[in-house]
Amino acid sequence: MLIRERLVEGFETGVVASAGLLAHGRGESFDYLLGEKTTSNALKAMKAAAALLLTARQPVISVNGNAAALAARDMVKLAKEINAKIEVNLFHRSLQREVAIANLLQEAGADEVRGVGEASSAEIPEVASERRRVDPKGILAADAVLVPLEDGDRTQALVKMHKKVIAIDLNPLSRTAQSATVTIVDNIVRAMPTLTKIAKKLRTEHKKKLRKLASSFDNKKNLSEAIKMINKRLATLAAKGTYLTILEESEI
Repeated sequence: MLIRERLVEGFETGVVASAGLLAHGRGESFDYLLGEKTTSNALKAMKAAAALLLTARQPVISVNGNAAALAARDMVKLAKEINAKIEVNLFHRSLQREVAIANLLQEAGADEVRGVGEASSAEIPEVASERRRVDPKGILAADAVLVPLEDGDRTQALVKMHKKVIAIDLNPLSRTAQSATVTIVDNIVRAMPTLTKIAKKLRTEHKKKLRKLASSFDNKKNLSEAIKMINKRLATLAAKGTYLTILEESEI
């Protein structure tokens, strides 16, 4: 309920688009399937993601309305931990929304927010939506981009541009999850603070060790494991449901 209240507040202040409320509901359904907890599978992906971001030449955290409403402070903390830029990038773009999100991020402690207004003067090839507009000193120049929440078309395009993409997506079957270099199958409100803690812990590790940790990560295998976890949980719940039905019938 607290998460939904944050989104409603974000909608009322112009940070969240109406479509963002629907997108959250779709993701939330997968969180139920995961048991609303961070899995060992997600933690494994977070370690790889942290290693990748810490060894990147120019990491950038891409922020949309939902991400800002739910995890602005955590994204700012992570940006400072990994020395990353923060950039606003929206599907339903307007200067008013960009400014509202930038203000929210600055209130959360961000020193600089890219991608607002005319700063998004560059374009990502093969992306038809407003997500194609990016900051030439931000996402366009980045070698690693963290994309919290669903962003399939742009994720595919960024990977095609030889950028490493870290996604946070509750749906392991989405285009975002399937296309990213590293996909963290978890709720952003749990993933962001945990990812920040892991990055802080790994900061002192040798770059060679971090590169090996990032390069050895198999995203397809990790997604397969996430799907198996969901399947196992559904099977367990189904078995419990059958047991309860039998028990109730025996009591009649």
